[in-house]
Amino acid sequence: MHYHVLTLFPEMITGGLGTSIIGRAMEQGIIELTATNIRDYSTNKHMKVDDYPYGGGAGMVMQAEPVYGAYCDVVKKIGYKPRVIYLTPQGKVFNQSMVEELAKEKDLVFLCGHYEGIDERVLEEIVTDYVSIGDYVLTGGELPSMVMIDAISRFVPGVLSNEESAQFESFQDNLLEYPQYSRPAEWMGKRVPEVLLSGHHANIEKWRREQSIQRTLERRPELLENAVLSKKEKNYLEKLKKEKYSHEC
Repeated sequence: MHYHVLTLFPEMITGGLGTSIIGRAMEQGIIELTATNIRDYSTNKHMKVDDYPYGGGAGMVMQAEPVYGAYCDVVKKIGYKPRVIYLTPQGKVFNQSMVEELAKEKDLVFLCGHYEGIDERVLEEIVTDYVSIGDYVLTGGELPSMVMIDAISRFVPGVLSNEESAQFESFQDNLLEYPQYSRPAEWMGKRVPEVLLSGHHANIEKWRREQSIQRTLERRPELLENAVLSKKEKNYLEKLKKEKYSHEC
């Protein structure tokens, strides 16, 4: 996987992603990251990339030509037109199914806007995906692009030392992850659930699934609409709902 980030602040991207698991994956050559400075493609002697919006209004708008120049340079280097993700609050909200889909790509381009946005004409020309990481506004697209790169990279083969760990964390089967415990067996009077100390793998797996269902019902009940559950697990969920309703009444 090769990530190409078109930005006004390339050092923010490389600094933010150059450590921990993502940094290690880059050192090993499993993923690549190129942060391209859009200012390098300015046709203005002062390297200016923004101007006043037509029709008036507050703020400045990033011009089309520098963005298009940066994009064309990526296309020229890789030899084809890749998916281009524009980070915007107006986009589709980023989720786990999108993570797994994007992880299959060979190259991904992230376009980071600033000021009051980017000239609509270049967006129409190059953008394939409009994506938001939440219903709020940030100062630019750099942080959202790093969030997406981190999430997507976890599904790139070889990035995680235990390849199964990406599959069984939160949102597997549309369920939240079960509670995790480590040593010591007792801390501040609280003991690790006995089933986890039993060594009985079938019972442990059953407990974990039930905990995932319970946690999802408590914290993100809307996810249960598309959860993948067995018949027994559906019955368990109905039991939890009845108990919850009786307590609320």
